[in-house]
Amino acid sequence: MSEAQAELFDGPDLDEVLWQAWKAMELPEGYRAEIIEGAIEVSPTGRYSHSQIVFMLKEALGDFLKGGDFAVRNDTNVIHESRVWVPDLFVVARDPERYVTDDGLGLTAAGVRVVFEVTSPGTRSLDRDRIRKRREYARAGIPVYVIIDDYDSHGTVTVLTEPDPDKADWVGVHRVPYGTEVTVPEGPAKGFVIGEAITGAKRG
Repeated sequence: MSEAQAELFDGPDLDEVLWQAWKAMELPEGYRAEIIEGAIEVSPTGRYSHSQIVFMLKEALGDFLKGGDFAVRNDTNVIHESRVWVPDLFVVARDPERYVTDDGLGLTAAGVRVVFEVTSPGTRSLDRDRIRKRREYARAGIPVYVIIDDYDSHGTVTVLTEPDPDKADWVGVHRVPYGTEVTVPEGPAKGFVIGEAITGAKRG
């Protein structure tokens, strides 16, 4: 092994390089950066239809959780083993201080009980929520993942439960079209209904 190769071998691993690069990033307003499956992904905030679903969801979920020990949050880094995600919405303890990372950059995934993503158009954006984040949230053991997908057929809601971290997948998969009510089956948001008031009416 050459001296240069030895130095490379003894250097920081890829996760650490990505982590340091992510921490050093300065993005213009309206963009966010995440570390997903070993890559930094930068994406813009969503278009109007995306923000409208997120708004309706946050309002309804906030009312559902009001007065309890849990609350809905967004615009917050969720961190797990040098991975960083910025979910559209997630449910965490109302007072999440024990889940704040040591460096204060976000909350640990261990505190997240339900995570919600609303898809955006484009192959890469859709793959991020449907495939890559689906695997990442399962690896982190987040109990429930809800995908509201404007671009799946005429619109669908998928509720994933029973994460299998070793397989990076979910045992429970319940997918319904817009216009059909679906209920969060467990956790602090158990009984919360996602229906037309959030997604809009059935399409097609």
